[in-house]
Amino acid sequence: MGDLGGTGDDEVARTLAEVGPRLRAARMDRGVTLATLSEATGISVSTLSRLESGQRRASLELLLPLARAHQMPLDELVGAPEVGDPRVRPVPRRLERMTVLPLSRQPGALQAYKMIIDPLPPDELRTHEGYEWLYVLSGRLRLMLADRDMELRHGEAAEFDTRLPHWFGPAGNEPVEVLSLFGRQGERMHVRARPASR
Repeated sequence: MGDLGGTGDDEVARTLAEVGPRLRAARMDRGVTLATLSEATGISVSTLSRLESGQRRASLELLLPLARAHQMPLDELVGAPEVGDPRVRPVPRRLERMTVLPLSRQPGALQAYKMIIDPLPPDELRTHEGYEWLYVLSGRLRLMLADRDMELRHGEAAEFDTRLPHWFGPAGNEPVEVLSLFGRQGERMHVRARPASR
């Protein structure tokens, strides 16, 4: 019985510790400044900054106007775990020439996504911290990695250090479906702020 309480306490502590980064991510996803968010919520810039950095504990009176401003349910904004149902209900996001379905729901070092990438010309090769794993579900994937240019087909996978210059997309004129695992830097590069193709 005590173990169960401890596990619950750990989960609550972890959820509370992740509120600040989630608030910052929600604001950054919308491209909103602290000053603009302050005007919309009536919460001072310094309080917002301290909330995002974890220096101030979030309270309901602070979270409700933030959820309203971000147009997000409160439980989604704070990452409250669903009780008793382990299923992830992905909500597709349409980005430029790509549909992204999150397959994991807890913030952390590693995230899983299904990506459906429309045909697009190669962009410049990019680098970021981290490691990436790709698995082709359907179609053909072109992966440019440093000085290598390769094609992966259904059922093939690739893993690589993302400090190597890289780009990936459809190998032909048809979309490609890919399962991708990557850390926060990869998520920011490929899912949140995918650069516009040339």
